[in-house]
Amino acid sequence: MPLAIGGLILLLGGGVFADYWSAKPAGIEAQFVGRSACIDCHRDQAEAFKGSHHDLAMDVATDETVLGDFNDVTFEHDGLVNRMYRDGERFMVYTEGPSGKMEDFEVKYVFGVTPLQQYMVEFDRSDDMPENELSRLQVLRISWDTKAKRWFYLRPPDVNDKLEPDDPLHWTGIAQRWQTMCADCHSTNLKTNFDPKANRYHTTFSEIDVSCEACHGPGSMHVELANSKSLFWDRRYGYGLTKLKGESNEPQIQTCAPCHSRRGVLDGNFHGGDTYFDHYALELMSPATYHADGQIKDEVYVFGSFIQSKMYHKNIRCSDCHDPHSLELKHKGNETCTSCHQHAAGKYDVPSHHHHVPGTEGAMCVNCHMPHTTYMEVDPRRDHSLRIPRPDLSVKIGTPNACSSCHVEDVRKDLDPATSEKAKEYADWLRLAEMGNDELAEAIAKVDKWCDDACEKWYGEQRATPPHFGEAIAAFRAGKAGAVDAMIELVKETDDKVPAYARATALSELGQSGVAEALPVAREMLKNETEHPLVRTAAVSVYMMASPERIAKDLFPLIEDESKPVRDEATRVMIATGALRQLDENKRSQVELAARNVKATLMNASDRAGAHMAWASLAEQLGRYGESIESYQDAIRIEPHTTGARSNFAELLDTLAQSNGPQAAEMTALAKQLRAAELPLIARDAGLVPENAHLQYRYGLALYQAGKYGESLTQLEKAAELAPEVEIYRTAVRLLKEKIAEESEGE
Repeated sequence: MPLAIGGLILLLGGGVFADYWSAKPAGIEAQFVGRSACIDCHRDQAEAFKGSHHDLAMDVATDETVLGDFNDVTFEHDGLVNRMYRDGERFMVYTEGPSGKMEDFEVKYVFGVTPLQQYMVEFDRSDDMPENELSRLQVLRISWDTKAKRWFYLRPPDVNDKLEPDDPLHWTGIAQRWQTMCADCHSTNLKTNFDPKANRYHTTFSEIDVSCEACHGPGSMHVELANSKSLFWDRRYGYGLTKLKGESNEPQIQTCAPCHSRRGVLDGNFHGGDTYFDHYALELMSPATYHADGQIKDEVYVFGSFIQSKMYHKNIRCSDCHDPHSLELKHKGNETCTSCHQHAAGKYDVPSHHHHVPGTEGAMCVNCHMPHTTYMEVDPRRDHSLRIPRPDLSVKIGTPNACSSCHVEDVRKDLDPATSEKAKEYADWLRLAEMGNDELAEAIAKVDKWCDDACEKWYGEQRATPPHFGEAIAAFRAGKAGAVDAMIELVKETDDKVPAYARATALSELGQSGVAEALPVAREMLKNETEHPLVRTAAVSVYMMASPERIAKDLFPLIEDESKPVRDEATRVMIATGALRQLDENKRSQVELAARNVKATLMNASDRAGAHMAWASLAEQLGRYGESIESYQDAIRIEPHTTGARSNFAELLDTLAQSNGPQAAEMTALAKQLRAAELPLIARDAGLVPENAHLQYRYGLALYQAGKYGESLTQLEKAAELAPEVEIYRTAVRLLKEKIAEESEGE
């Protein structure tokens, strides 16, 4: 009997081991199955998800989903009287269309739920288009304030004039196109499917909003494994979904990051759990998007802020504060913070720390450490860099601070009423002061000093005011002595002292400014394969100012780098600079093969002219002139009102005409037509942004090529006046004056 029992145990054990050891074949790709396949086993999560911002990210326009008032109401902006009404089951808007005339449009979809809801109209839909495909969707600027229950016109930042129908910012323009600006983060398994030749979309998604599989990855394998009779999950694939929980915060954060960051797409096949930086190019901290110390300025969607924070470097993740399914905060008020910051009793959530009356706005942790800025007129977003307020930095380098964000209200009574009306919140004060409003600048400086003095009084010797990376960046942008050395030292720091995001920004700006000392630093960054992809990619970009020989030597090995952005940027720089010609035939062939990946990366934005212009320029450097011409033509067809493609195309034709005898005259004539068509577009841009020196310079060159020397000189002088430090502007003025003088003498 014992022998039989032992044999049975051995048999059962062998069966269990065989069950464990069996695995699905390698290479299986899971498919999207929809939330309905998840609900039976995950009812609590599904219930929390229901009604969340993810659940209501987008929907078909119905009586249940439309929140705005369409009961035959009118709303006026810029002299246009718009009407929102019903036509049977349809929701209609009577407003200015792409022709400039008032027309009726049907609202097909709603976008978002609170604090505002937007509405979308479909264009270019053909009769034979399948039901599961969407053509071009445009987002109306007339929006519904869900809290105040009112219609409002969502203006672009700093645009007070009426938008003309051919303006890309008009609601029918590309800047308000769902596929271009919104779709990727408001739907699940979205495929834009843009056809550049037909200039048409055939967009699909597996679910209309942000559903389970947008974060957890396609679920077919998980469902199959869950329904199997095995005692174990799969040895090779685990439970068949993205693993978001673990010791590191990176899998979860990088799963949230694609939709919570300001970025470009490198690879459109991202699934939850993938490495963010192999699929997206995070936009660096430019002066237009962040203040010098990394505080939010424009709408940057959280991720870029959070990776600057100590919380990020301490392994904190999104779900420590937010419920991952309802998206609500896990605790009310200060408990969201004190649930983790459980230090000695009375250390933080008391007046001795925050110096405000308990229960008031000034006593809220987030108001000091995560100040908000309002975007889209009604949508306040908090800065997730979770920083200690630094009025001392405000006094020193002019950056904002959370103390002044409230206390500027103390001096509002001293402002001119007209100024006060414009400065609705702190961000407006900062913006207007930066644009030259001396009254507000002086008021802000006064408040900054008051706040700095108060902090000094409160905290005394215990006050922490360590050096900040913003000091070096602000000094460099202001052209101060010693700033280059400070920036280089900043780049060399480790992530625990200066976040990689700031170091990459500093290195990139050094390169863009042509600082020769940046090149040795960039070389060192590239040698360190453990360095952050942001820093290494910025280091590659610095090589744009290196010699062709140095570029070829240092960057060629990187076309096989583990990091996709590094591979792509190394390939791009070698081609764009002509360093490719320094390589032997075998290596050149390898770079030309790598160029296919660069093109694929660019074509993730194939519905934008810039993508085709960028590839046209690289194709020209590769000697693929036919491909370059085709790409310029694509750019012009896709965005006919955008500048750049015609000018660059004309330059290429002029070059080709020099060695194409029979077709030279035809090419020269076409180049002339292209420049003539481009001139009013450049004039428009220069007029829209009169303080932009580069645009004035481009307009001046265009006028010169058109033979309008007097007007050209005026524009070039304006560029030189706006940016006197840029030598090329001054040189252009000098050369044109000499040419005008020579022609006058000849007469």
